[in-house]
Amino acid sequence: MAMETFSYDNKIVRNFAFATAIYGVVGMAVGLLVALQIFEPAANLGSQYTTFGRIRPLHTNAVIFAFVGNGIFMGVYYSLQRLCKARMFSDVLSKLHFWGWQLIIVSAVVTLPLGLTTSKEYAELEWPIDILITVVWVIFGINMIGTIMKRREKHMYVAIWFYLATFLTVAMLHVVNSLGLPVSLFKSYSVFAGVQDALVQWWYGHNAVAFFLTTPYLGLMYYFLPKAANRPVFSYRLSIIHFWALIFIYIWAGPHHLLYNALPDWAQSLGTVFSIMLIAPSWGGMLNGLLTLRGAWDRVRQDPILKFMVVAVTAYGMATFEGPLLSVKSINALTHFTDWTIAHVHVGGLGWNGFLTFGILYWLIPRIYQTQLYSVKLANAHFWIGTLGILGYAIPMYWAGLTQGLMWKQFTDEGFLQYPIFLETVLQIVPMYMFRAIGGGIYLIGAIVGVYNLVLTARQGTLLAEEQASAPALVADTEPDTAKNVYGHRWIESRPVQFLVATLIAVTIGGVIEFVPAFLIKSNVPTIESVQPYTALELSGRDIYIREGCNTCHSQQVRPFRSETERYGEYSKPGEFVYDHPFLWGSKRIGPDLARIGDKYPDAWHYNHMIDPRSMSPGSLMPPYPWLADQSIDLSIIGKKLSVMKTLGVPYSDEEVSSAADNTMAQAREISEGLAASGINVESDREIVALIAYLQRLGTDLKAQRVSDNKQYKPKPYVRRGY
Repeated sequence: MAMETFSYDNKIVRNFAFATAIYGVVGMAVGLLVALQIFEPAANLGSQYTTFGRIRPLHTNAVIFAFVGNGIFMGVYYSLQRLCKARMFSDVLSKLHFWGWQLIIVSAVVTLPLGLTTSKEYAELEWPIDILITVVWVIFGINMIGTIMKRREKHMYVAIWFYLATFLTVAMLHVVNSLGLPVSLFKSYSVFAGVQDALVQWWYGHNAVAFFLTTPYLGLMYYFLPKAANRPVFSYRLSIIHFWALIFIYIWAGPHHLLYNALPDWAQSLGTVFSIMLIAPSWGGMLNGLLTLRGAWDRVRQDPILKFMVVAVTAYGMATFEGPLLSVKSINALTHFTDWTIAHVHVGGLGWNGFLTFGILYWLIPRIYQTQLYSVKLANAHFWIGTLGILGYAIPMYWAGLTQGLMWKQFTDEGFLQYPIFLETVLQIVPMYMFRAIGGGIYLIGAIVGVYNLVLTARQGTLLAEEQASAPALVADTEPDTAKNVYGHRWIESRPVQFLVATLIAVTIGGVIEFVPAFLIKSNVPTIESVQPYTALELSGRDIYIREGCNTCHSQQVRPFRSETERYGEYSKPGEFVYDHPFLWGSKRIGPDLARIGDKYPDAWHYNHMIDPRSMSPGSLMPPYPWLADQSIDLSIIGKKLSVMKTLGVPYSDEEVSSAADNTMAQAREISEGLAASGINVESDREIVALIAYLQRLGTDLKAQRVSDNKQYKPKPYVRRGY
């Protein structure tokens, strides 16, 4: 058979590899700053652009989409060409993909500190950037699928299965979760509200972990681990079961992030059941990876690349065992909203994604630069420093999470909360926050050592930009495939179109079954008569709350536990959130829940608390927000905001929309005059006035309902407490 000669494009691999290394250090450095800010308010640097609420999403986006994202593309562009025995479909598309992705990252670096955010976890970027993400992702998909279609290898290797599933599912998740109506160039509102928005967000959020941080890395594991070990994958059959079971089950598990929240019980139960089922395929993949190294453990002790990969796969196994456990209601009741979840996420992020990325970099860079690794000793040092950093990070956070959960639920023998002041539970775990920062700092040092080693490796070699290769052309089938396989899987492995269709069906079923009842059965979100839309001023205050990232520290969801109803008030109902575009239930409590904060304190308390938190709550770790008293509300856009909300189904009248600015100032003047009576002089058009209006509204609709039901209701008197 005649051989065809061609070349592999290593330049695009080099570009993504360098971007991975650079953004890894940058993202982790921002993470260290965030870790310091939690226990030391001065680390917010006194600027509105560097507060925890604005920098935290910058850290998560930098690590997930800049570090891990570039790492995915680095591995895909290297492995796909060799698995298909073909150059990438288009060099132009490769370059557009690379530079487009870097533009997305730079856009995030600019917009997130400016407070331009949707507030949706792992999907904070506003609509113009979302569109850019879609375009760049499609470019990547065309380039990848085009390469597969022109391959010279008939059967697609298991790594390619995971790449295809990643492309399809991430596209679906991103488009659905990003649906919104623009108000302005950098402001939009989600088309979903309340319970429905929460369901969509965590369908996306959980599966962003599944199909961005997991499936593509499993594909990389199936390619680079056997290459590094110079051994075949342990079990082909197990890889088939692993793939199809994982992509089918994963998509159902999102609701386990919303247990005991204002989500229908059937959806919570689905999330729990499928999360527990995930243990089987996840551990099947872990065992397939580790057993590939059978007979090679002597090499593992000597080779830092294999050390990184073994710990990475082990961390994957730990994280995917712990995740289903956290979806069990009795365990979730203790750990949700605590730092246990933070530890869980970072075992996966630092161990699975971080270590596998560094292992791949150490294997790949010497090959494309035609040289040896600069220093095996430095690579080993990086491994041990990084491992110490993971332990130094995770163990204190597990400890902190358990401490928080127990303190929040502890009652005295007399039946009162043991720790009624939320701040007590925060100050108790400050030492663990300090240890967490130390652990993160150690991991960052290891990453810097690794990047230094890789740079010197590249400098001592020469990039093989065009790697020559040859292979026979793929001959079209002229008769049915007669390959023997008890599972019949070889048939679909050689047919990319059919494979894509089957994958799409597998990942779509779960989402459809969850969404149809939630969106089409109206009784699933019963209405509450007293719940009314926000006033124009309150809506402006809510947008400021989102801009400052307050939802990263404060939840707005009281779960039906005695400990929470005693501390915060009546548990949350689905009908409370029908006008919330987007929902703001939160996923972590660094501060107390705010769902019932309205009327709990006077306006003056909120003003002083925002300007100087420690004046109202001695020892508070919250940063001050003095700029809110200086910056004016943007009156020019308020009418447009109400108009968009009306389009989304919020029942504003035409008169309310047309007079939105006047109504805003009328309510603002009432608050300003009340503050003046307390000795606080602030202009009525200041942002802090709008934020106070929003905070004072939270939870008051249900109080009004109790009054209308002739139930006794007395506002709690103001008392100075550690809030």
